[in-house]
Amino acid sequence: MGKITVNGKAQELESPLTLSALIALNNVAQPDMVSVQLNEEFVGKEDYEQTTLKDGDEVDFLYFMGGGSRP
Repeated sequence: MGKITVNGKAQELESPLTLSALIALNNVAQPDMVSVQLNEEFVGKEDYEQTTLKDGDEVDFLYFMGGGSRP
């Protein structure tokens, strides 16, 4: 299929993949807690199964951490 970039690293894909399949392939920890950007645009979780990756796509897995400051 081609090459994509995942979190800044090149990754070769043999066949077209959906975002859901890419998450599984990359063993993403806590997939229900990750947000995905595809070519700098956020993709809704409800669209992961229908979103197919293309040669040259850039994917970022983003984890949001809770926290705050102490009084």
